[in-house]
Amino acid sequence: MSVVNLPAENTSSPLASMKGHHVAVRVPSFDIAVQWYTEMLDFRVAHRWTYADQRLAYLAPANDNEFFIEILGDGEPLPIPKPTYSDLGDSLRLAGYHHFCINVDEMDATVAELRRRGVQIVTEPFELPVIGRRLAFIADPFGNLIELADVVA
Repeated sequence: MSVVNLPAENTSSPLASMKGHHVAVRVPSFDIAVQWYTEMLDFRVAHRWTYADQRLAYLAPANDNEFFIEILGDGEPLPIPKPTYSDLGDSLRLAGYHHFCINVDEMDATVAELRRRGVQIVTEPFELPVIGRRLAFIADPFGNLIELADVVA
């Protein structure tokens, strides 16, 4: 199904109140993760707390108060490192969670700025006409993939 022609909302569903809020990313270092997301992507720290021996935070994009990245860091045992990828195709071999997506307005300018900041560009921008979007992929310092999407007119 194309995201350009969405079906009508199902407001009569008993689950109609469900809306996206956050995606959680488990990292071996809370401090490195928070620093990277705030310095490289200009995310803002919306809230910090602890749970057991882990430190957690909700990070919000620079101009979005509706979607958060939940950083789960530190604690014992430390998480098992995930593979890192320099090729998107290779990353599709691993089952389970793959990436989260952030919409951008100007793909080329965004990728250029991220490159200037030293962010790893995993996949250069490419157009995917079937969903009416231009996409690129980046990775955080722990190999977690982040999709960037720009709607193509």
